[in-house]
Amino acid sequence: MNKNTKPVNKNMRLIIIAVIAVLAVGLVYGSNIKGKEGGASGTGDNQIQAVKDADIVIQVKDVTETPSFYPATMNGIDLEVIAVKASDGTIRTAFNTCQVCYSSGKGYYQAEGDQLVCQNCGNRFDMDDVEVTRGGCNPVPITEEYKTVEDETITVSKDFLTQATVIFENWK
Repeated sequence: MNKNTKPVNKNMRLIIIAVIAVLAVGLVYGSNIKGKEGGASGTGDNQIQAVKDADIVIQVKDVTETPSFYPATMNGIDLEVIAVKASDGTIRTAFNTCQVCYSSGKGYYQAEGDQLVCQNCGNRFDMDDVEVTRGGCNPVPITEEYKTVEDETITVSKDFLTQATVIFENWK
């Protein structure tokens, strides 16, 4: 088994500070758009059971080139993780909220063909860029240091999901 776990470190603190800074900018320049309409994101073809105040565990065998959306509720705040297999065969993960548009409440992605489309600004994003592209209108990456990768599963911890709720507060 290949376990990739690391304790919360200086990089995690930097990500949290960056998220708080983005949230502050969003509050200043925020939108009056009401929250996300409907249920889980994506095409609706792949309904995955939501978790509540628990880890998200992704079965590696279930991840394909079509993104899967893993919903969760942490301390009453809904959020979602995207998992997709890139063209190089690696599994990529990200939060289903935009690094720029999240405060609008519609800064989430839905799959259209081989791209993810931001429901706030319409930016199109290739599946191969999930987790590797940072900044701009892109899904917030969940990199190796913030998940546990094993042969059969990828786990995003309850603690990390709870820390991320700040970027989902307007997401409905």
